[in-house]
Amino acid sequence: MKANDLRSKGVSELQNELKELLRAQFSLRMQVATQQTNKTHELRNVRRDIARVHTVMHESKLKAGN
Repeated sequence: MKANDLRSKGVSELQNELKELLRAQFSLRMQVATQQTNKTHELRNVRRDIARVHTVMHESKLKAGN
């Protein structure tokens, strides 16, 4: 997922994307904790995607404020 793709989305779409990413993060954490998966790199990617969504949401909030 790229930040440019996220910037084209609306606020409600970003919030939905964030909810899905948080669910995916929780699921991956549980899989890693119970040793059901060895794809720990996916957890890192999801965490970074969450940060991207937060960043784009913050940018849009700042842009709306000015």
